[in-house]
Amino acid sequence: MKWQDRPVLVTGAGGFIGSHLVDELLRKGADVTAFVHYNARNDWGMLEGRYTDATPNLQVIAGDVTDALFVRKAVAGKEVVFHLAALIGIPYSYVAPESYVNTNIKGTLNMMQAALDEDVTRIVHTSTSETYGTAQYTPIDENHPLQGQSPYSASKIGADKIAESFYCSFGLPVTTIRPFNTYGPRQSTRAVIPTIITQALTSDRVKLGSLTPIRDLTYVADTVSGFIRFAESKKTVGRTINTGSGRGVTIGELADIIIGKANPNAKIICEQKRVRPDKSEVMELLCDNRLAGELAGWKPAYTLEKGLDLTIGWMKKHLAAYKAGVYTV
Repeated sequence: MKWQDRPVLVTGAGGFIGSHLVDELLRKGADVTAFVHYNARNDWGMLEGRYTDATPNLQVIAGDVTDALFVRKAVAGKEVVFHLAALIGIPYSYVAPESYVNTNIKGTLNMMQAALDEDVTRIVHTSTSETYGTAQYTPIDENHPLQGQSPYSASKIGADKIAESFYCSFGLPVTTIRPFNTYGPRQSTRAVIPTIITQALTSDRVKLGSLTPIRDLTYVADTVSGFIRFAESKKTVGRTINTGSGRGVTIGELADIIIGKANPNAKIICEQKRVRPDKSEVMELLCDNRLAGELAGWKPAYTLEKGLDLTIGWMKKHLAAYKAGVYTV
């Protein structure tokens, strides 16, 4: 697939992964429409201050994926759609679960229907490794059972099944990418790695919840390359495919690595309010990424250590954008 001048829509473009995907698509010469969530400040999220109305090949539109009419207009005329718009914070899903159903499930339904009606040639829908819940076996392949251990993961399972149903029922050329934990520059402290880094850079106390859960961590450039490769490959149509490093580390081990790089004097403090309910916490996620290689030639290019070095370096320069030490749900 040639990306030069190809009309592409990215939903969730103001978010962490979405903004990096916009960067890469523009680098490849695509004609990108970046769909960001409407707000009264006309703030473009992670695109803010990096692009303007005069940026070549970029149009930023603000709306809401729960509005079917707006979604239909956004999709019209696009050949490829990357659907990343979602509510993603697990702790916040405990206190506002209905908003997750509305955005993640209804929003995905609107996107699939619009893509079908507008005859898009490819749509890539974004899932999450949280849909697997605590691993019943490792590494986790795409046949692993799905478990809704939080309102967030349950809503993403629903969204994934909506996407799957549009392929099975109507032949919509949709691929579902299921990234394991992605990290990198511009990520919010809703995620564990920025939480650790910002605290280590500003304090000798790093407050965390459970230290024993195991996570498979993928640098954002690798996740973005997965989106691109899956959209390019005909073999991925109708499939759900993992992207992950294939390496698992506990949160405690991860904190030790980051502290060693950012502030060797820092100590880990376990804080009860950061601990998730026992049955909701996902204890182990470890990716089997072989299918991504077989169908799209994808494999991670960044080691955890290299990705952390790049992330720490970026965050040192942008600490003012963070509220270090504040627990973000």
